[in-house]
Amino acid sequence: MTRLCPLFSGSDGNCYYIGSADKGILIDCGRTAKQITEALSRCDIEMKKISAVFITHEHTDHVKALKTLASRHNIKVYATEGTILALEEKNLINPKVNISPISFDGIEVNGNYIKPFHISHDCREGVGYVVETSDGRKTAFATDTGIVTDEIKNALKGCDTVVIESNYDENMLVSGDYPYDLKRRILSSRGHLSNAVCADTVTELIQTGTTRIILAHISRNNNTLPLAEETTISKLRTNNMKRNSDYILHIAKPEKNNPKIIY
Repeated sequence: MTRLCPLFSGSDGNCYYIGSADKGILIDCGRTAKQITEALSRCDIEMKKISAVFITHEHTDHVKALKTLASRHNIKVYATEGTILALEEKNLINPKVNISPISFDGIEVNGNYIKPFHISHDCREGVGYVVETSDGRKTAFATDTGIVTDEIKNALKGCDTVVIESNYDENMLVSGDYPYDLKRRILSSRGHLSNAVCADTVTELIQTGTTRIILAHISRNNNTLPLAEETTISKLRTNNMKRNSDYILHIAKPEKNNPKIIY
């Protein structure tokens, strides 16, 4: 039976486990190796059960532990060719890291089929992933994107579960104390998704069959967990969709001491 564990989510670091109780993969590894190991342990998962790490892009909050995890535990790493080049340029990998480019046709790892799709972010060649597990579940990971492109929509449609970014409240961001250039970056088509855009996207997904949503990558400075949650719930309510009836909604929290097994 599939387990999905959001170990960390947010600008301090991102890492998700998906697989069975015996074998699985990590999507990103953006905290220290020690923190990730401890978080996995709290979900009753040992590091030796990790078959591979799939990297979305080269930003530190997604790859902080990459060198250590990959070399110390001999874990296979997959990323796009562009991301691999960026990791090499930033000295975030070395010859001890067993890394390979992933085809956009996807790859099978221990009965799980993992297929990437392009995101729109200020990185070299960032992707999200759709993971189809051995029990037939399809889970999508879609964070760090400034817009929801047709490619992203097509990837997410048909997934049972979608982990999607609800990064910022636009009013909080615009009126906050971030420098103008940083605000412009976040608001751009290569930045992050707002609560409002996330809510619109989630509504479309549920209308096409997605039943479980996980709001992720919520900003500490330009958002709150309750605000992100209420923005999506309110949008769904106006479309006559009831929580725990038409859909199940979770929040991927940033706290390192509170990993949660979603299923």
